[in-house]
This record gives sequence, structure tokens and C-alpha cells, in this order.
Amino acid sequence: MSLDDITQALLASYANSGGINHLDGVNLPAQSSVNQIAVDCMHLLFPGYFEETALTKDAAPRHVAGLLAQLEKRLAAEIEKCLRFAGDRAPRGDARELTARILGRLPALREIIQTDAAAAYRGDPAARSIEEIILAYPCVLVISLQRFAHELYRLGIPLLPRMITEFAHERTGCDLHPGARIGAHFFIDHCTGVVVGETASIGEHVKLYQGVTLGAKSFETDDTGAPIKGVKRHPDIGDHVTIYAHATILGGDTRIGERSIVGSNVWLIKSVPPDSVVYNKGENLVTRSRHKKEALIENPSFSDLKNYDWQI
Repeated sequence: MSLDDITQALLASYANSGGINHLDGVNLPAQSSVNQIAVDCMHLLFPGYFEETALTKDAAPRHVAGLLAQLEKRLAAEIEKCLRFAGDRAPRGDARELTARILGRLPALREIIQTDAAAAYRGDPAARSIEEIILAYPCVLVISLQRFAHELYRLGIPLLPRMITEFAHERTGCDLHPGARIGAHFFIDHCTGVVVGETASIGEHVKLYQGVTLGAKSFETDDTGAPIKGVKRHPDIGDHVTIYAHATILGGDTRIGERSIVGSNVWLIKSVPPDSVVYNKGENLVTRSRHKKEALIENPSFSDLKNYDWQI
């Protein structure tokens, strides 16, 4: 087939197939522009880390003002597109107002993101400096952008929050939904393969390892069999919980109590009380109380926790 033939065949498919066309629809957010929003956001959250030349304190006011103006313009334009898609009656004015509210949250976001960087430094003995954490650890990118996207999500902006977190997902292999509520001092070691669903909540001082899933056990459906949107589907994780590699925790009514440890490869669809240890022993799942001295164990290996002498 010639290019003309292929063109005509594609146009015919647009007319006949439908479903995935967006012809004559409202202008949707541009992926390249959304990606630049994510990049600019990281530059504002971590000034001096990602610039090609050193940034001095004297130059910071001009640099930040210029970057903020650039982000405001781009963010307002993309939010307006999202609001038009949602049928908002005053998309331009509402977009300007929402943009101002979101950008006003950046100083507070920096405060909580600083706790995430500190948690990564304390939680990984291989880390040599905070600079290494910020420049090279994928958790910094994915958690920071999730926190920014969460602000958009809370304000009811469609499309854009998920596009921002998908930028981080593509870069890191870690999928944090913008709807998830995440407390301070959050660390994801290695990051790859982690999935946190929309209605999950994570407390403070929580540490996850690679491959952890906080997912849905099942979906409520309507009379037509379609999933019902907006219901609680994902688990809640209490403060000071550690979840080791490839553990899967499912269900909107599942809660992991404070100060608990969930071992590698564990499959959980029921709640566990505070101060618990959950691990596989042969074909059985063991849940028991955490012993006093187990609080001293900071970095066990990724093998099943049954290999430890839990009676110390």
C-alpha cells in the first residue's frame, strides 16, 4: 500500500470504527506540555539540583520567579483544557484560580518532601548523601510528583493528575495513583514494580520495598456489570509500617496496624492488628505479635522473614 492508500484506510477506520477517536472534540492536555510541568515542578521543589549550571542564592530569586511564571502559564493552559473536557462553565477563570491555589501549595509540599528525602537517607545504608538521594533515587521523583498531582486531584481536576503521575511511572516503574493519601517520611526502596491504588492511605514513617502492591480485592459493579467508580477499594497502612518485597495487600476494608512488619511475597486480604509480624512459613501465612527487640531490626534481607530468629 502507498502512503495515500494508508491515509485513506486510516480515515475510513476513523469514520467506521469510532470509539477511540477524538475528532472535533475539545482540545485535550498535550503530553509534552504536561511532561514539562512535571520537570519544572521538580526544579522548583529542588532548586540547584537539576540545573546545568550552579545556582547561587543571589541568582535564586530571578531564577525561581522566571520558572514559576513559566509553570503558571503552562499549568493554567492545561488545566483549562481539562476543565473544558469536563464541561466546566467558566474554564479560563476557574483554571487561573485553581492554578494559583496549587502553586501556593508548593512551599508546604517542599516541607513534607524534605521528610521523604530524609527517610530515604536514613532507610538505606547504601546512601552516602542527601544529594545522592535527590539526584539518583527514583522514589524522590515519583513521590514528589505524586504529592503535587494529589493537590490537583483533591481539587477535582480531571486528566492532568494521572498524566503527571504517569510521567513518573514511565521514568521509575513505580505507579502511585494521585488519589492515594500518603503521610510524611515515606520511602520506597528500589521503587520498581510498586503499585499504590487510588483509595489507598499510607501513614507516616512507612517503608515499602520493590514490587509491593496496595491494590483492590474486587470491584463493586452496577446493574450492567460495569465497575462503580469512587468507592473504597484499596488498603490502609498505619504509621511506622514496613512492607517487604513483592508483598500484595488487597481490599478497601484491609488495614495494616501501626508498627507492623509484612514479609516478602505475603498475600494479604484481611487486616492485621498493630505491632504484628506477617510472613510465610511453608504454605501457611503466619501472623503474630511483634516482639519488643524486633524494633531494633532496621534492614533485614528481602528473603522471607521466617529466616529470622524471632525469639530474640
